[in-house]
Parts: sequence; structure tokens; C-alpha cells
Amino acid sequence: MIKNLFRTLLVLGFAWNLFTAVIYAQDEPPLPDGLNEKGTNEIEEPDLPNGIINIEEESSDEPMIPEGLDEHSDPSFEKISKEDEKASDLPFELTGYFETRGGLRTQRDPYEKDASIGEARLQLEMEKLWVQSSFKMTTDFLYDPVYDHHSIKLEEGKGWIDLRELNLFFSPLNSIDVKAGRQIMTWGTGDMLFINDLFPKDWKSFFIGRDTEYLKAPSDSIKVSVYTAPINLDIVYNPRFDADRFIDGTRISYWNNILGRRSGEDVELDIDKPDDLFDDDEISLRFFKNISGYELALYGYWGFWKSPGGLDPATYAATFPKLSVYGSSVRGSVIDGIGNIEIGYYDTMDDRDGTDPFMRNSEFRILLGYEQGLKREFTVGIQYYIEYMMKYNNYESNLPPGIIKADKDRHLITLRLTKLMLNQNFTMSLFSYYSPSDNDAYFRPKVHYKIDDNWNFETGGNVFYGKDDHTFFGQFEKNSNVYIGLRYSF
Repeated sequence: MIKNLFRTLLVLGFAWNLFTAVIYAQDEPPLPDGLNEKGTNEIEEPDLPNGIINIEEESSDEPMIPEGLDEHSDPSFEKISKEDEKASDLPFELTGYFETRGGLRTQRDPYEKDASIGEARLQLEMEKLWVQSSFKMTTDFLYDPVYDHHSIKLEEGKGWIDLRELNLFFSPLNSIDVKAGRQIMTWGTGDMLFINDLFPKDWKSFFIGRDTEYLKAPSDSIKVSVYTAPINLDIVYNPRFDADRFIDGTRISYWNNILGRRSGEDVELDIDKPDDLFDDDEISLRFFKNISGYELALYGYWGFWKSPGGLDPATYAATFPKLSVYGSSVRGSVIDGIGNIEIGYYDTMDDRDGTDPFMRNSEFRILLGYEQGLKREFTVGIQYYIEYMMKYNNYESNLPPGIIKADKDRHLITLRLTKLMLNQNFTMSLFSYYSPSDNDAYFRPKVHYKIDDNWNFETGGNVFYGKDDHTFFGQFEKNSNVYIGLRYSF
């Protein structure tokens, strides 16, 4: 009964929002097309500020308010005053949103449900500010009958509660900032491509139609930032390994190399993850500096492959080999847009010779990107990405018969198109991946409409294509889906 009630409320909510969106779109006068969105290295298209802050100062020369419009004659003034007084009683700032999302697969997948997502989510964000410190907690409460296992596993993002943030920020010195606890971090220059950003990602959320902000998973870390005249430094320490929320057969089917076919809920991935406190830890470093408008950075990482990078042939469990990463990046103005270059060397510490066919070889990765506004309110961004396998001859000569051979290098091209309309309240976007080496692709179309200051409507899709079932995007072809969402923010 609860499930049927939830589905009914979900459908009614979507229908009401579609009707409201149409009414508002008809009342809003059309504005000239164009672009005003600046390129960014964040993983989601940024929401531009809306509204005007009006600061009024009292003056003795101010004209008198006409009779009938003063605060004593209008009962709403008293109501607003009481609400403000009530809100000020809280010892902290409280914000959040309630959201419903529903999605369906566009193809029949024998190993997964037809529905890709059907969740109701309540996020509460509490923040307390002091002079040189702050405390923040962000918690999501969710229910999704599509994934009907609600036992709580915070590190894996499973269950009816997802603790996104719980941290304390303070500045012991003017040149040092410290943030300790659960937090969401990002660095690097890629647009939804990551080389030196070795913080955990949630690929299941990305592929089933959740908001793009959920691609970034939280870390349990201590972050120290040091600012000096010559150079700035970020140090991030994880006392225990934080893996990606990777594809394991729940919600998303994948190519199973052992079975030689796709699998999903019928054969969920068995894993052997490093999880000893302080023994299986991670360290990330970033040296960065802005020189003449160009952002330069050096990176270092010592930990493990974030998603499974190996296989134990005795138990068939997926493993996480030790990994060190060294890289750099530069980002700045190029011609009439913004360009970036990022490189990284992935050193598989457990198999530097590349002779173990059940473990990922060391790799060299490079990313070139460029973003420019072609017209008013219209932005185009393009990226070219390469993964080059080191010691390929050793890998090839030790590969067991029957195992599909990986390519020596993998090429990937991305294209982002973003169009803003109706005073930047209506956004149409397309982000696409295409690999000429794998002959597969992934498309993310999206339409987002800000109805008012509280209500937002979104619809989009995740469309996969692949010539072969074993390539990265090709393995997800049966998981192509469309979704719709409605959010109320407060």
C-alpha cells in the first residue's frame, strides 16, 4: 500500500509540475537567444545567480508612505515580522530541499528492473558560523522502491540515509585553513573527466538520472590548506581508503569478463576492498599558484585504484591495487575562451612490470579542453582525452586465452552544449562522450526550468551506445534511461 501511495503521489507531482511549467512558460515573454554562462571545471553546469538584493537605509528625508500602505495597516507586515523572529530563534542556519525523481529504461534489460529510479529525497543542511570556524552537516533521507534494500551503508551510499557532510572548519592561523570530517572535494581542470581528482565518485548516481552533484561522493578526510606568497598547498589525508561508488550489478548491469556476458542483479560483483584504519590510508597533495591569470597546479596521490583495478583469480573477487599518481595542470584564457591541459601518470605499484594480466597496467593520461561562448547565452565546450597503457607488450604476452584484450590506448572526445533562455531560468544542455577507439558513446541531454525561487523542474536522459558489449560505454547500452524530477528548495 505504501509503495502504491508513493507512486501515485509521484505521478501527481510530475503532472502538476508539467502543468505549472507550461503556464509559466506562456506567461514569460521570450528574450533574445544568447550566452552568458562562463566555463567551469566543476562537474556540473553552474546555476547563475538570480534576483536582486535591495539594501535600504533609513533617512529622515524619506517620503511618507501613503495612507493604507504602512506597516500598521497591513497585517502581512506583522506576519512576516513574526516569521523572521521565529527563524532567528534557531541557533544555526537550516536549508534544504525535497525532491522526487522517476525514470525508466528505454530498453529491456534481463538483469535489471524496468525502472531506473523512483526516489523521494529530503536533504537538510545545517550550518553554524563563528568568527574563524564553522560546523556543517548535510544529510539526505531517501526512499526508492526501485532499490528496495534500505539497510544503511554510509560509505557505499546505500540505505535510507546518506550522510553527505559532517565537518568542522577552522583557521588556526591567517594562512592556514583546516577542515576535518566528512566532506565533498574536487580539483583538477576536467569537465566530468578526472585525471588528478582521485576523490570518490558515485557512478551509479551519474548513470541512473540523479542530479549531477551526486557524481561526487563524500570522503572522510582531514584537509589542510596553506597559503603563502610563493605557492599554495592543499594536503588531504584519508585514514581509511574511500573507494568510488562503482558499478557492481545493483541498479546498473555491466560486462562480466569472467562470465563473458553482461550481468547485473543476478551476479553482483564480489569485492575485496582495503579497509584497515591507518594501514589502508590515502594522501593527496596539490601545489597551486595563479600566475598572470593562469592557474597552475602540481598533484600527487598515494593510495589505491578508486574503482576495482584487479581480479583475484583464486576467488574471482575484484581488488584495488596500490596506486600512485603524479600530475600537473594549467588553465587560463586562450583566444576568446578558456583552455586547459592536464596530465597524470598512474603508477600501479603492485605490478609495475605489467606482467599480471588480472591487474591494470600503469597508464599515462592527458586531457586537452577548450570552452567558449559562441553567441549570447550559448556555450560550447570540447575535450580530448587519452589513456595510454604502459608495458603493453608484457600485458599482451601474459594474457590468458579467452580474455578480451584491451587496447593500448583509448581515445575519448566530449562535447558540451549549453543554452540559456527566459532570463536564464530555462536551460537546455547536452553533454556527450564519444570514443573513436572503442566505437561507443554516451549522451546526457537535459532540460532544467526554474519555475520560481523554490520550485525547479528537470527532465533528461542517459543514452548509451556501443558496437561491442565489452567496451566501457557499450556495456551499459541496456541501461539507457529517461527521467523526470521536481524539487522544492527552502
